[in-house]
Amino acid sequence: MGHEREPGRDDVSLVVQLLGQPAITRDGDEAYQPRSRKTWCVLAYLLLCQRPPTRAQLSSLLFSGADDPARALRWSLTEIRRALGPGATVDGDPVVLRLPDHAVVDASLLTRGAWLEAVDLPGLGLDLLEGTSVRDAPGYDAWLLAQQSHLRAAGEAVLHEAALGSMAVCQLDTALRHATRLVTLDPLDEGHQALLIRLYRMTGDDDAAARQLASVRELFDRELGVEPGDVVERAGRAGRQDSATAADTASVDALLEAGSAAISAGAHDAGMAALTAAVAQADATGDAVRRVAARVALAETCIHALRGLDEEGLPRLFEADRIAHDHGLRQGVADARSELGYVDFLRGRYDRAERWLGEALVYAGGAVAPTARALAYLGSVVSDQADYPRAVGLLAESVALAEEAGEPRRAAYALSMLGRVAMLRGDTAEAATQLDRSIAVAEADRWLALLPWPQALRGELHLLAGDRDAGAAMIEQAFARACQLGDPCWEGTATRARALVAEDAGDADEAFRLLGEARVRANRLADPYVWLDGHLLDTLCTLGRRHGHPDTRAWAEALRGVAARGGMRELVVRCALHRAALGEPGEADAAAVIAAEIDNPVLARLVEAALPVGGTT
Repeated sequence: MGHEREPGRDDVSLVVQLLGQPAITRDGDEAYQPRSRKTWCVLAYLLLCQRPPTRAQLSSLLFSGADDPARALRWSLTEIRRALGPGATVDGDPVVLRLPDHAVVDASLLTRGAWLEAVDLPGLGLDLLEGTSVRDAPGYDAWLLAQQSHLRAAGEAVLHEAALGSMAVCQLDTALRHATRLVTLDPLDEGHQALLIRLYRMTGDDDAAARQLASVRELFDRELGVEPGDVVERAGRAGRQDSATAADTASVDALLEAGSAAISAGAHDAGMAALTAAVAQADATGDAVRRVAARVALAETCIHALRGLDEEGLPRLFEADRIAHDHGLRQGVADARSELGYVDFLRGRYDRAERWLGEALVYAGGAVAPTARALAYLGSVVSDQADYPRAVGLLAESVALAEEAGEPRRAAYALSMLGRVAMLRGDTAEAATQLDRSIAVAEADRWLALLPWPQALRGELHLLAGDRDAGAAMIEQAFARACQLGDPCWEGTATRARALVAEDAGDADEAFRLLGEARVRANRLADPYVWLDGHLLDTLCTLGRRHGHPDTRAWAEALRGVAARGGMRELVVRCALHRAALGEPGEADAAAVIAAEIDNPVLARLVEAALPVGGTT
């Protein structure tokens, strides 16, 4: 269930530890260790960068202060070859590092490996190259800080999976241990706290659950001046699930149908009650197909229809995945892992999302509908990470398969994401085409729950084309629909677009007010779409620089935290450009290094304009 052991682990001959104090071992023994901090920095960069860097880039990034930067780089590469041994190669221009088969890099295992192995990494919770600092390399320092933040977030994601995975197989003591460690790493995350409280309740330790809930209330009041959200309070009220004593498959089917109908009609409480009963009834029948279906239906309701309840839906997905895997129900595994990937996508845990979705595609086995779903989510994941060519390919394939499967809603969603990619890359004509298609498909299927998203983006395109009236009209319609739905993401998106209308009309004060409101709306629940918050902060920084707003530096600092944790590469670059404009040294060079990995003409022009003559290219 997403935690099968990695193949070939018994054959590991080379281990590169980058988390905490760096070290290299070969065949279980300590190998030759590079003698300089900058050599470790070169190794970490080569192992973690998205695209092989040129020698000129590496020299500029780390050795610009040396008398002979090229020679200093050659010495470091020689050190790396000696440390990694004969099975590895480090050569060329760009510099390509290839490790031997079955080599393990702890930072890579943390982001791409199965949680069952990643959770036991000695460096879990420690910083990348902990304690390592370099002089005269501000661009590298900026890259390192971003990577450290990203890997800390990856460590939390692994512990979160480990707690849920252990819970799904009734290893509650193990799950408690992981959840406790998770809360220690980030005590202000409501999802982490809710998981720990829920686990205490599941083990029957109601006193511990009550103490933890009281502690969370006191912590949030002291640190944030607010009460914890509903997800925490609901966890405190959660009880152990009672099993149905007798049931038949017809009753389960009827409950699933009734629950789905109630949710579609907006009767959420009745729908949740029916679907929760369906889970218990399905368990009583022992029918594996229905046990999986009931859990996936309940989880999808928590995640998509109700929002704010992802943490309640996730355990059901892990249970569904385990049952489906144990009974050879490949379709069920694909469904569960697609939805697990979707949740991680929303939360900015892209490495974990890509793993889930990649596995979902394997289990889908080419079946049209589940493949279309996994591809739509995966395209969204890589789009958030600014891998635009890959995103376009995945999303376009999802549209084609969704149309083949007769799933217009899946097609409308993928088309909206294609439109967003085109907008970000400055291709306004393509963006208009895809967003118009998305709107038309959603309207034809009466999928009102999606419409505010493509409509807000399409309204922004009208603004860019100089048609403020058409833009404002479409954006106001998107905002009204989003508020009627009560969807935080769509409300935040539409409110941002309203801010752009205000700024276009010359009312900067109203624009800043609306952008602040957009962040409140988008983040009011415990499971927000994290990329959107970064997008809003980037807009605040852009307008803040344009109008000389005094809070621009604070917004840039907040953006750096959001973008770096998730590995949102374009937003990392944009943040560095904002900070460079505010006078922070090395940020323009750092932006250039990361932007070189991104295929976006708009971003390339921004970086080029920010670089001083002779800066990094």
